[in-house]
Amino acid sequence: MAVMGAAVRGTARPTIGVGRRLGPSLTRPCVPGSRTSRALLIEYHRRGNRQARERLIQQYMPLVKRLARRYAGRGEQVEDLVQVGSIGLINAIDRFDLDRGVELSSFAIPSIVGEIKRHLRDRVWAIRIPRRLQEVNASLSATAPRLAALERPATVAEMAREAGVGRAEALEALAALKAHEPISLSQQANGNGLVLELRGETEQGYETGEDRAVLAKGFRALDQRERRLLHLAFFEGMSQYRIADEVGLSQIHVSRLTRRALDKLRAEIGSA
Repeated sequence: MAVMGAAVRGTARPTIGVGRRLGPSLTRPCVPGSRTSRALLIEYHRRGNRQARERLIQQYMPLVKRLARRYAGRGEQVEDLVQVGSIGLINAIDRFDLDRGVELSSFAIPSIVGEIKRHLRDRVWAIRIPRRLQEVNASLSATAPRLAALERPATVAEMAREAGVGRAEALEALAALKAHEPISLSQQANGNGLVLELRGETEQGYETGEDRAVLAKGFRALDQRERRLLHLAFFEGMSQYRIADEVGLSQIHVSRLTRRALDKLRAEIGSA
């Protein structure tokens, strides 16, 4: 029994030790071992082995995905950020210097993060914002945890002082932040109940212009009195009774002349 107890105790210690060693590693990026990476880098840079390069890219993709998830929710899909981060990884592999004595992961992380940040800066903002204002925005956002002890919303002056920038610059940066997510034209404006969006509708002027172009040749075939009758009837909207009074003719005569003018107009347009 003593032997069995000792055996149990002997096997229990390594199990606890392994658990303690594995626990923290779960929170760190999963990257290949340095020896494996070194061997593949030598194969690629000194022997031109493209397959070694492909293996490095595949092995470090979990690191790219982990870094991309940190920037989720900033206007781009995580999958798109992974694609952008992959460019940074490939650049890091291609530019890696074997004689510098650093790990590939340490060299690749700034390249990956840089590509992601550059993509967000150039593509996500609706309006091009100066880089200085973007940096000020990042500094202001970083003050939130430190100002949380106030138990109230921090003022702009407090945020600016904590970030080490001027109040005016902080106000400008916060105003520029609205360009990150512009207001839709379909939203209500300033509480006035006015819809900013100009909803699409047919422009009547275009239709009128087309009608004029079609009718132009037909109207040239009419005499002056016929053109006036059609103008009063169809452009002024006058009844035949009013037209007859206007031109000094009987209503029956106006009806006959109008009908004849329309027949001439149709015939002329149809032959065009």
